[in-house]
Order: sequence, then structure tokens, then C-alpha cells
Amino acid sequence: MNKEMLDLCNWIMDETLKNGASDCKVSLNKRRIVEINYRKQKPESIKEATTRSLSLDVYLDGKFAVQSTPDLRKTSLETFIKKACENAKYIEADPYRTLPGKDLIKGKQDIDLELYDNRVKDFAPDLKHKMVQEIEEACINKGGDKVISVEAGAEFSEDENLEVASNGLVNSTQKTSVWIGASMAAQDEGDRRPNGYHWAGARYLNDLPKTSDVGIKAAERTLELLGGKKMPTEKLPVIIENRVANRLLNGFIAGMNGGNIQQQRSFLADKKGEVVASPKLSLIDDPFVKKGFGSRLVDGDGLPARKRIMLDQGKVEEFFIDWYYSRKMECQPTTGGASNLILKPGEKSLEDLMKDTGRGILVTGFIGGNSNSTTGDFSIGIIGHLFENGVPVQAIAEMNIADNHLEFWKKLADVGNDPWKYSSWNIPSLLFDDIVVAGV
Repeated sequence: MNKEMLDLCNWIMDETLKNGASDCKVSLNKRRIVEINYRKQKPESIKEATTRSLSLDVYLDGKFAVQSTPDLRKTSLETFIKKACENAKYIEADPYRTLPGKDLIKGKQDIDLELYDNRVKDFAPDLKHKMVQEIEEACINKGGDKVISVEAGAEFSEDENLEVASNGLVNSTQKTSVWIGASMAAQDEGDRRPNGYHWAGARYLNDLPKTSDVGIKAAERTLELLGGKKMPTEKLPVIIENRVANRLLNGFIAGMNGGNIQQQRSFLADKKGEVVASPKLSLIDDPFVKKGFGSRLVDGDGLPARKRIMLDQGKVEEFFIDWYYSRKMECQPTTGGASNLILKPGEKSLEDLMKDTGRGILVTGFIGGNSNSTTGDFSIGIIGHLFENGVPVQAIAEMNIADNHLEFWKKLADVGNDPWKYSSWNIPSLLFDDIVVAGV
């Protein structure tokens, strides 16, 4: 734990309490980020920044206010703290807005989640540029004469966070992440210029895929979009590819949000303990995944992280309820949002799902769309491929799926063995039966 940061947080907390606050929480963040982007085989932009920021939660006579500042000089912070406490007096009182009790923040696991890679800090600038150059070159070579333009990039970040609160919370985390990827625009028939992309990320440099593979994949995914067109409206099996499945699942998860439930904006509000989806749908929220993008030891309220079964074979077991809404709903808090959300994988590869299905649509991307957390109704544009005998035969575009989450997820027929690892939501490819796909 950074002693300098801890001393500053403790000083800020003491000053806030001296200015009349009954409770407070101090969140201090130090971040270093390097972004490199290439276009036309030369650097288009290079950004490097080191920032520090402070967020202060003030609780005063049943009132709550939060303010932030990047200026961490004590002379400036004295004025900042005083104004934050004064501003809180003008906020309408909310008896539910408090810090969790000291008993609730006890029990944090003593686990090394392996979120920080020392190599990221010391990785040489020329090696960073080489990575991006290799991605761009591989994408251009694979795209061939269809290439209109290619953009390649990488982002290297280091974060150090410290939270200290008057209820006894002290939580320190250090994290690194590296993201690499490319996008490509291709010449299609007429004036169509489909754009595809591929990206990958990891906490540790050694866990990244080969840079050339990332560039090649970006080109392949773009070329697969050539010749895309509408099909006649039809009811048929649909496979949602792993890397985009979270977009569709997000609309379902919105119904499990405590705020939506309390405000009567959830289609799942009265469904706890009920089966609302296929037995193939089991969701686990696991904050303890080593090197995971959502891994943590405490949640946003400072409550100790817990592994939870959210859905078990289609049955709703838990909701995402933070401390504030648990008080409004007069129930025990769980957590305000997902950490690493894991959909239990199946045994078949994407290729096997397609082969066993025979004919259907593979969705590789979504366009626009909306989802109503109150009713569960959703509508979303899709791009992808029609496949016959398990083999893609035609790129499709400008088509649409509309349904209701309470009906749609009951049609989940099978789950792939390929959870998408470049996200905190590890979702595999999903096969749905009897889906109406609207086109011509």
C-alpha cells in the first residue's frame, strides 16, 4: 500500500469530519496511460499522460454529496473540502444514503488476484511501437487489394487506487492492462465500405495473443462482411457469437439491477426463485478470477466481494443490489454490479454448433437497438452470415431481431465452449431456436 497516498487520504478524511461531515469516503486514483495509433504505416497519434484524481463522498445530517478534483495540493484541498461540506447542506436529505456499518465491511479475502504486471511499467517505447506496426502490417497484407484503410493501436495503462472511509474501510488496488487491435475498411460492391475490427487485451503482457494474429483476424472479419445483404424474413436458428453475446445479455441483466427493481422498472422484479430462461442459462458472478478484468476484493460500497450464483439453470437466484437500494428495499445487499460474469460454458465449439444446427444465422455484430428494462421488450439490428450445412454461404446485413427477454432466453438451445476472454463478461457463443429474423 502506498504510504503517501494513505497519509493523504487519512488527512482528507480528518479534515472533512472537522468541517461538519458525519461520515465520508475518500477515493484516490493515480493513472498512467500510453496510447499509440498507426495509420498509413506511420504514427497518427501518440498520447502519454499521468493523472491523479480525488473523489470525496460527504455525508452530513442525512444529506449526501460527491465532488472530485485533480488538484491534490493540501492548500487547495482545504478549500475543496470546505466547499464540498457546504454544498452538501443544500442537498435534499435522503435517509437511505449512508455508509455501510462497520460490521458489513469486515471479511475481505486475503487473495492476490494478480492484477498488476511490472513489465507494463518498464516496457520500452520502441517495443510498443513495434507491436502496433506488426498489427497494421499483418492486417494490410491479409486484406490485400480490398483494403481502403487500416488503423492499428495499442493502449498500456497502470492504475493505483486507494479508498478510505470513516466506517473503517481501507482498500488498495493496483492494476495494469494492455489492449491491442485494428480496424479495416474494405471496398465492396458499389459504394459499400464495410468496416471490421478485432481487438484483444490482458492484464499481463505475456497473456496477449501474437500481434500478427490480431491484425490478420481484423482483416478476416472485415472481408467476411463483403457482399452483405438482406434476406427475406424467416424463423430459424440463430447463433450469437461469443464476442458480441454480452450486448444481448446486458438487456437481460438490466432486469436484475436493484435500482430498476426498486423503481418498478424491471421485468424480473417479482421473478426471484422462478425459472425465467432455458436450463442452459447459468450465470455466476465471480470476483476472484486471477487476472480477471472484473476481479476485486471489495465492491463499490466497500462490501467484501463474494462469489454468487445469479441464475441457476434458468432460475433467478440473486439480484444485483447495492447498499443504498438494499436499505430502500429493506433487504440484504448483494453487490451493485457484476464483477466477472461467467455464463457456464457447454461442450461444443462454434463450428460444431453450426454443423449440428445445419442451417441458420451466425450473428457477428449488432447495430443500434434498444431494450426496455420495464417490459423486457428489445429490438436490435444484426450483421453476420447465413450458414448452410454448417458452412457460411452469405454475408447478411440490415436485418433485425425483436423479442422479449422473458421469451427469448427460453429459446436458448445450446451453449458453446468458447467464453470470450477479452472482457469481464466471459460469455460463450449461444444457440437459440426459432428466432424471427426480419429482413425484406
